[in-house]
Amino acid sequence: MRHGVARFVTGFLALPVGLYLFYVVWPFLQAAGYSLTDWGGYSDRQQFVGLENYLRLFSDELIRKAFWHNVFFLITVPLFTIALALFLAFLLNVGGREDKAGIRGVFGSGLYKVIFFFPQVLSLVVIAVMWQQIYRADGQGLINGMLMKIGLVSEDDPITFMYDPEPFLGVPAVLWWLLLIAVWSGAGFYMVLFSAAMQSIPKDVYEAAILDGAGRFHTFFRITLPLLRDTVSVAWVYLGFIALDMYALVFVMTPSQGGPNHASEIFASVLNFTAFQKGQFGYACAMGVALAIFTILLAALQLRITRRERIEY
Repeated sequence: MRHGVARFVTGFLALPVGLYLFYVVWPFLQAAGYSLTDWGGYSDRQQFVGLENYLRLFSDELIRKAFWHNVFFLITVPLFTIALALFLAFLLNVGGREDKAGIRGVFGSGLYKVIFFFPQVLSLVVIAVMWQQIYRADGQGLINGMLMKIGLVSEDDPITFMYDPEPFLGVPAVLWWLLLIAVWSGAGFYMVLFSAAMQSIPKDVYEAAILDGAGRFHTFFRITLPLLRDTVSVAWVYLGFIALDMYALVFVMTPSQGGPNHASEIFASVLNFTAFQKGQFGYACAMGVALAIFTILLAALQLRITRRERIEY
């Protein structure tokens, strides 16, 4: 075994590595190759165009609009999801009463964790369909129906939600409604992640801080948050990947898969439309490669900025 360890390890890794190269790496390389052509996707005719597709990205108005929509999600989805998840995790772990057994979470914290985590069990498409019914712009929608019952909204002037073209704080209103769904569906998972990290922090640290006169607010920002920095950093990277996707929500919930009037277009929706509706697969592959490079660079930058020596406690 000691002398044949290389053959032993290679024997176990050969099949999974081969499958990964064939089904993951090779399609990536194919997409990079097609991005240098004018391939239409439905024939074997293709002509090499070099970097023309990539140069075209910089002058495409729709791509520019979709990029800034992705930037909006890239900032807001991690920010609001992590903030809400940290608040809930702190509340459920050390936000309750203090007794002889030490600091506890709020009463029923175990049940709350299950309830908050439940959206993570559902498929994103199922979540989108459910919220599509909640956002319906008529009396059958949950929100509009409730508001009509109490007289705050009339049947002739309901809240249009996904069909609202008016901006809010300079951002199309439809993006804010999509953001609400993304935060609602993701906060539970990261609450559980942060809860597990908080449970590794000795309760003695919190008790010593409280004995010194620190309140819950200072305890959170001076003890909990610094000790969870590595976990928060990883969560931010994962949520950044989600924010750069958002395709399922846009496809299912928005009119014309990116409407109204391209107000909810993102990179993935433009890519899909360019490839399967316009038949410009070469250009669509260039979009995908550009998005992949941007994602990798962003993740590397995020991990580089937040890297530090591990805190021992």
